[in-house]
Amino acid sequence: MNARWPATLYLVRHGQSAGNVARDAAEDAGAERIELVGRDVDVPLSVLGERQAVALGRWFAEGHEDGRPDVLLSSPYVRAIQTAERYRAAGGCDADEPICIDERLREKEFGILDGLTVAGIKKYNPEQAHFRAQLGKFYHRVPGGESWTDVILRLRSLLDTVSLHYAGRRVMIFGHQVVVLCMRYILENMDEAGILAVDKAADVANCSITEYRFDESMGRSGNMRLVRYNETAPVEAGGEPATAEPDHIVAARG
Repeated sequence: MNARWPATLYLVRHGQSAGNVARDAAEDAGAERIELVGRDVDVPLSVLGERQAVALGRWFAEGHEDGRPDVLLSSPYVRAIQTAERYRAAGGCDADEPICIDERLREKEFGILDGLTVAGIKKYNPEQAHFRAQLGKFYHRVPGGESWTDVILRLRSLLDTVSLHYAGRRVMIFGHQVVVLCMRYILENMDEAGILAVDKAADVANCSITEYRFDESMGRSGNMRLVRYNETAPVEAGGEPATAEPDHIVAARG
C-alpha cells in the first residue's frame, strides 16, 4: 500500500436540512429571502434528513461494503455533524469512533448573498448577478464570500492532512455539495469545464456516497480511483426518498 493515500475515501453530503426545505419554499413562493432564523452554520437536519443519515448508517452496518470506515471527518456545520452522529449511531462505524471536525470542510461562504433567493439577488444586489454571469460560478467571489477556487484551495490543504495522518485507512468525510464537487475536481485533476459539466448534470443528493479507492496501477505511485459518484442506493434501500436540493439558492446549477 502506498503511504500517500487512504485505502478508501468516502465523500458524503449531509442529509436534507431545514435550510433545503426553506429554500424550496422560498423559491416556490417567489420570495426574496429564505425564511431561516440564525446562522447557516447552525441549520439542523430536517426530520427526513435524520432518517436518511440513519439509512446510510444501517446500510454500512449490514455489510454492503467490504468494511466500515475507521476515520470520520466532518464539516463544523450542524447539519453535517448531525449526519455523522446519526450515521454512527445506526452502526455505520464503531460506536466509539470520534467525529473529527475540520473547518476546511465547511460550506462555501456566500457573503452578502447569504439567505437571498434569485429574486432577492436581482433586487438587492443586481451587480453581483452581473458579475457572476461574466465570471461564471467557478471564479465569482461575492463580497464576504468565497469562489469555488477558494474552496478548492482549503480542500487541497485538507487532503494533505488526510494523506499525512490517515494513509491506508478507510476515511469518510461528511460535507456539502460544493465540497463533494471540489474534491472531485482535485482528485481527478479536472479543469473548470469538466467539473461544471458534472455539476450541471445533477445536484449531489443528500446522504449520497461518492467513493474513491487507492489503485496502485494509476500513475507512477498510484492514485485514487473513482468507484461511484452520487450513489443514493443506501438511502433508498432504507425506504427513504432521495433528495437533491442545492444547499443555497445561488449554488444551484447554472
